[in-house]
Amino acid sequence: MNREELIKSDINKVIQLLQTDVNKGLSDKEVEERLKQYGYNAVEEEKRNPLKELGKKFWNVTAWVLEIAAILSFILGRYLDFYIIVALIVVNAFISFSEEQRANRALELLRQKLQIQARVLRNGEWKLVPAKFLVPGDIVRIRAGDFVPADVKIIKGEVEVDQSALTGESLTVFRRDNEVVYSGSIIRRGEATGVVILTGQNTYFGKTVELVKIAKPRLRIEKVVSRIVFWMMMIVIVLLAISGIVLVIKGENIFEFLPLALVLIVAAIPIALPAMFSVSLALGSQELSKAGVLVTRLDAIEGASTMNVLCSDKTGTITMNKLSVHRIIPINGNDKEVILYGALASTEANQDPIDLAFINKAKEMNLDLSSWSVKEFIPFDPSTRRTESLVTKDGKSLRLTKGAIDVISKLCGLENIQEIYMKAEEEAKIGCRVLAVAKKEEGEKWKLVGLVSLRDPPRPDSAELVKELHDLGIKVIMLTGDSEPIAKQIAKEVGIGENVVKVSDIKEKPEIVEKVDGLAEVYPEDKYTVVKVLQKNGYVVGMTGDGVNDAPALRAADVGIAVSNATDVAKAAAAVVLTTPGLRNIVDMVKIGRQIYERVRIWVLSRITRTFQNVIFVALAFILLAKFIISTFGMVLLLFMFDFVTLTMSTDNVSWPKKPAVWNINQLVVVSAILGSVMIIESFVTLYFIVGLSLNVMQTLVFAYLLYSNIFNLLNIRETDNFWKRIPSKIMLISMMVDIIISFVIITFGIPGLTPAPIKYALIVFILALVFNLIINNFIKIWVKKITKIEW
Repeated sequence: MNREELIKSDINKVIQLLQTDVNKGLSDKEVEERLKQYGYNAVEEEKRNPLKELGKKFWNVTAWVLEIAAILSFILGRYLDFYIIVALIVVNAFISFSEEQRANRALELLRQKLQIQARVLRNGEWKLVPAKFLVPGDIVRIRAGDFVPADVKIIKGEVEVDQSALTGESLTVFRRDNEVVYSGSIIRRGEATGVVILTGQNTYFGKTVELVKIAKPRLRIEKVVSRIVFWMMMIVIVLLAISGIVLVIKGENIFEFLPLALVLIVAAIPIALPAMFSVSLALGSQELSKAGVLVTRLDAIEGASTMNVLCSDKTGTITMNKLSVHRIIPINGNDKEVILYGALASTEANQDPIDLAFINKAKEMNLDLSSWSVKEFIPFDPSTRRTESLVTKDGKSLRLTKGAIDVISKLCGLENIQEIYMKAEEEAKIGCRVLAVAKKEEGEKWKLVGLVSLRDPPRPDSAELVKELHDLGIKVIMLTGDSEPIAKQIAKEVGIGENVVKVSDIKEKPEIVEKVDGLAEVYPEDKYTVVKVLQKNGYVVGMTGDGVNDAPALRAADVGIAVSNATDVAKAAAAVVLTTPGLRNIVDMVKIGRQIYERVRIWVLSRITRTFQNVIFVALAFILLAKFIISTFGMVLLLFMFDFVTLTMSTDNVSWPKKPAVWNINQLVVVSAILGSVMIIESFVTLYFIVGLSLNVMQTLVFAYLLYSNIFNLLNIRETDNFWKRIPSKIMLISMMVDIIISFVIITFGIPGLTPAPIKYALIVFILALVFNLIINNFIKIWVKKITKIEW
């Protein structure tokens, strides 16, 4: 019998199929056999081999290029270069590995949450056993306050169930004989005896866990890195092919080709790119924490900058997840009387959501509850579906009650209640639950005082948030397990839109999800599917949520956002956790994320431009002069020293774009090619002044020029207008000055691997780099932007 059949079939048939005894339960032997058949009532932990995961860090495009460079260094006997490159490979691998160890914690929390105690009938005796050992066919007892340990079909009894963590429905539901209570839900009222029909991964709760296991975020940063490496390596391959052909034509030793290949490979690969991303994102996460946003997965910051769709859970995210009085409908009394009597028929001690709604409204209306003395209080019971109290004031006794309309109407002896139901239906259309309030004076009959509609209202800042997100170019799609009328009303109130449909309406054409403003009657599988469909259609998706039901979608989204009151499961699955109530911080996250994107994008543009200059300049110089104008050691030192500057870009003063960021590597390559070509010409002009010097001195001066040129080019490229429009951060300026001073000392005094050069020529290359990059190239940059119409 499959899962659906067990849920839909009659309880007697289920008991027969599960071969259990309602009066005695299962025997120990039967339990042992079924544990072997069905396994434990727990989620299997996904086991990963740490060594295997670490090994993967040495098997990707960037790692391959570095490894080739290391092998060539070793073959050529350049052991210092070999050790430096190997160190780079290892450091980058361990940084990436350590970050990934944060992942999949949601699965562990879900698994642990099932480890609770359950009341179960075994061998004719009721006993407490760990929920882990429950099996299909076990007879269990559930009551108020219990966390339901498995999918249970009720044999006898009635319970009020809070399943908002599973379905997103803000209102509790009633479950009676022959109905199913799902694992992961909470019993608010009542008691019931039931039979376990599904355990572990087969439960509703377990299916959610399975979605979390398979849900993996798209690592967009890795894709960007791979594309950058691809473009850079294309340049290297073309130049190596040309150089090889030249060597063959000249009849020279092909082994002369290997040192050039090594220099070009080391110059072309973005060695510091992974570190640049990590440092920028880490510092960005600190900045976000000050704004009340905790980042648990660093790549989410990049996702926040490019996010163009936000799938927002309704309950607890857009709304308060707290019942409040929406409207008072007096029948035989006024507004104050309706609320006063309803509040007196409530108790704060039970922390019942409905009772609290009446009491809070009474306080809001400044009604004096303390002047009344409550002599007797009968709490809500599923069988009566109402509360009742006996109160006195000034020697006058009064019985008060609140509850379901049909129950209160019958109590009051009303025959024609059509008009009352019509009023209730109007409230129900906008997602409200309607209760009736009645009173009974001494010696008189019950009298209907009025109706009160309750609902989960939007957060005060939700409408503002939605507007700001729209202004930032982000579409908001509301996802909720509530009914369509509730969803439409909330979406309309907060400004999301009016195109709200049932999720079942788009099952046949899931691709149209991008056209809707909201989806109602959504379940965990649907949320996960919605996120994946949007991603497939090219959207960068953010997802907000607070419950277990949101975990799979939070994990799969480019930016999973858990709100402040979220469950531990949701927080672990999310990449971002808000620490303060409301959603205001999402706007801050987007803005800060886009600032970080700007910093990284500038670095990428600068890096590709430098690759055009460094690689093509060195290659062409080799072809024309038949000698290396920079040593391998000089190139590696150049990369190290300049990367010291680029890492400080994570603190640079940049503005945030008003539209979602887009990684357009092709456009960046076009801009870099134009600017890089100009820089190649300028490099040859500089080479003209030093070409007559000894090879070792020339290599030192070329190292100096390329370093200065890279630093000043970064100052120029970081601003699309004149470079002086925005001043870099203090840390960035200081790092540039330190780099220039240290390099000048190295040039003039020399170190092992770099021969000292005359100070006269050191000043010449410095001045040329300054003039070319901060004066000439500044105006060329503006001209390129105007001609190409490319924004960068």
